[in-house]
Amino acid sequence: MKYCSTCGHPVEQRIPEGDNRHRYVCVSCETIHYQNPRIVAGTVPVWEGQILLCRRAIEPRYGYWTLPAGFMENAETTIEAAARETLEEALADVTIEGLYSIIDVPHINQVHMFYRASLKDGQFGAGEESLESRLFSPGEIPWDEISFPTVRKTLELFLIDMETERFGVHVSDIRHPMGKKA
Repeated sequence: MKYCSTCGHPVEQRIPEGDNRHRYVCVSCETIHYQNPRIVAGTVPVWEGQILLCRRAIEPRYGYWTLPAGFMENAETTIEAAARETLEEALADVTIEGLYSIIDVPHINQVHMFYRASLKDGQFGAGEESLESRLFSPGEIPWDEISFPTVRKTLELFLIDMETERFGVHVSDIRHPMGKKA
């Protein structure tokens, strides 16, 4: 950030009085510009024991398989965001069955939330951000072609829970080793 969105003057990074973190602060009007993590919401969509994955048509990780997910928009709930992203990426209408995983990714300032979901009618396709989408049985998941660590972790947990038919909510984090970015 270089300029204040309130008055247009330059900003500087400093710790405001009463705070404990560096923030962008306007040198003129003293407006504090807070930056907060972004929420990624998605689903683990299932149809007849198979999991729906999408092959990414966008960067990062073009061509890799992912669960349908994306950034939450203003004025929507995480459930609405997850269902919308599933419809946009996989052309699939889903029934949300419950929160499944929350994974903090602090080195990129994100929180990923995945919901258990089932396809309403078994129909799916490839939206604009997907090259293709496909149902995978647990033994067919292309592990070497999974797009992101949060997707891998969610799928690994989901397969364990599928075996026991007991689905809890999993809360964890992924911290990139030695501070390197993915």
